[in-house]
Amino acid sequence: MKMKAQCCWIEPIVFILIFKACFNASNQLTKQQVCCLCGGTVLNGTMVGQFCSSSAGRIDGRCCIKNNTDDPEHIIGLDLSNCSLTHVDYIQGADTASIIDLSLNPIVNISDTAFQGFRDLNYMILPQDMNCPGGNASWQQIEVKYGNRYCEGQLNMCNQTGQLSMNCPENSLCAPYGPGFYECSCAEKYHGYKCLREGEFPALQVFGPLAASTVVISFLLWATQRRKAKSV
Repeated sequence: MKMKAQCCWIEPIVFILIFKACFNASNQLTKQQVCCLCGGTVLNGTMVGQFCSSSAGRIDGRCCIKNNTDDPEHIIGLDLSNCSLTHVDYIQGADTASIIDLSLNPIVNISDTAFQGFRDLNYMILPQDMNCPGGNASWQQIEVKYGNRYCEGQLNMCNQTGQLSMNCPENSLCAPYGPGFYECSCAEKYHGYKCLREGEFPALQVFGPLAASTVVISFLLWATQRRKAKSV
């Protein structure tokens, strides 16, 4: 279970820009890597290729990228079929994918948490002897045909009312977090361990010193480099 408190983050603009730049750089790198995990490209006649065409996406290596978004590397489809994969761990950068094809691989093990956080995953193609992530209870339909296992329609692990879940603590809300997973987020005006504290999260007190120290360290590094340049 993943606990995540909903709160209003109040941070200096410099810290936000530094963090966002670093995060975006590393995030784009992993997405580019996952599209090139093996050679070739997504073919038009495959399930991922057909999905990409119907979604007006664009092909980039083994990925289908969504157009017209703020994220130029937003992956909505991933075709890693026939890539000689034997083990599948967390596929970084592909957690926004709606369809993933892992067929025609000699897979012997898929990590239990390989697709944790894949909220949008709605269709998977696996080798016949592999189970769907999260088990049968995580999918609307599971079918075996043509030597593959098809997992379709990810189910919501929270209760169907959309309200509090028995698996989440009081004052929290349940949300799907990938096949077989869910996360608990503190309801509005609650935060802290098991969402027991009421009131606004003290973001300024918590992150203010951290932001200030980040700015100071960056300035000192810049000043040191400038002194070295002058001495040369």
